[in-house]
Amino acid sequence: MMNGIIIIDKETGFTSHDVVAKMRGICGQRKIGHTGTLDPLATGVLPVCLGSATKLCDMLADKDKEYVAELLLGVETDTQDVTGQVLARRPVEVPEDRIRSIAASFVGEYLQVPPMYSALKVDGKKLYELARAGKEVERKARPVNIYELELLECSFPIVRMRVVCSKGTYIRTLCADMGERLGCGGTMQSLRRTRAGRFSLEDACTLGRLQQWKDQGRLSQALSPVDSVFQDCPALHVQGEGCRLLDNGNGILPEQTAEGERYAAGSWVRMYRPDDSFAGIYAYEPARKWYKPVKMFLEKE
Repeated sequence: MMNGIIIIDKETGFTSHDVVAKMRGICGQRKIGHTGTLDPLATGVLPVCLGSATKLCDMLADKDKEYVAELLLGVETDTQDVTGQVLARRPVEVPEDRIRSIAASFVGEYLQVPPMYSALKVDGKKLYELARAGKEVERKARPVNIYELELLECSFPIVRMRVVCSKGTYIRTLCADMGERLGCGGTMQSLRRTRAGRFSLEDACTLGRLQQWKDQGRLSQALSPVDSVFQDCPALHVQGEGCRLLDNGNGILPEQTAEGERYAAGSWVRMYRPDDSFAGIYAYEPARKWYKPVKMFLEKE
């Protein structure tokens, strides 16, 4: 079984679940999971976890994201993107400096109401299921953070922009909110995710390319190891009695590692076996003078 992360450059028309299904066929294994939904309209970076790396799915989903989006001004739709039913059309008579000012006002934390056409659940029902049934329910606004919002091009009625944001941000809703503040309405015309956490388009391959590598016996070249996600964490290598403790997911004393280091309280470290195989992430606990497991990846390559 393959253990690691493959970065897919998702094509338009595919759901994230479609990507996982196709990868199960290509990779020949069931234990595969994605790290956050990309709408069918959207393209770009989708980290997919295989084997023991599926334990990373929630951790990677929490990372910040970067997108390039096209906002179509003067149009409002029920899905907040161009795949939906048009609700209104308005003339676009907005100067570019006004658009730049409004865009700048979204930088920072703002309260965003999730769209009805989303996978969020209310009383056990996904919002998009309710929306397709013609029902609309009240959604609570949630804080999201727009770290950067750069206008790349204004070619009316299209505004092309780069957005760096926190997890849980709906770019469709950002487009609709910008259109509302501009007074002409707006909807998302296209979306490309260019980065998810530390992974960018440079790391990504299409499903077609992945199939080619599979046919050529080179599938492993697409795989990033689990520990690549934690490269900023110091590495420790267990020795002696620590090996048994590590394989059982127990705490490790500093003196049971080759390095013998004690890092600051709560600091994460990568813990390795003597053969340099990655076992898990640990955090130092000064009160007990040991490293406590945070997340274990005990399956061997």
